[in-house]
Amino acid sequence: MVNTEVYEHFAAWLDALLENNKMPEDTMAYNFNLYEDRSEETGEKMYCIQLIASDRFDPDDEEGDWACYEVWSSEEDLFSLNFSDEGEVGYERVEEAFTELCAEYLEKGRSSGVLRSAKGIGIGFVDGDINIIYKASNKE
Repeated sequence: MVNTEVYEHFAAWLDALLENNKMPEDTMAYNFNLYEDRSEETGEKMYCIQLIASDRFDPDDEEGDWACYEVWSSEEDLFSLNFSDEGEVGYERVEEAFTELCAEYLEKGRSSGVLRSAKGIGIGFVDGDINIIYKASNKE
């Protein structure tokens, strides 16, 4: 279940990215890169998400090499979540939480059409596999 307050912050971050940046015409897919980081203020472990656009897409590539061909990136404009109230969490839990936020946004986000205009959308840790969370059925 998506926390409404967290979703609203996530949606505002993603809306700003998608509304204030023109995506390259050769964008074929988007990927949400996940990172482990530390809060500069508290030193606590944080998890961040970054949006990239790619000029390639291969839904059968589980390693996600297609996402390495960035044509646009949110770079250091990241959205972060702190899981410290849950104790020690694994990468699966972190990816699940971010995937839920992304799925909610794809369903009802103000600028979700920009993302859904691509052939596909993935999510995953930068050193791990990518899970496809959206694949357009009518894109060639």
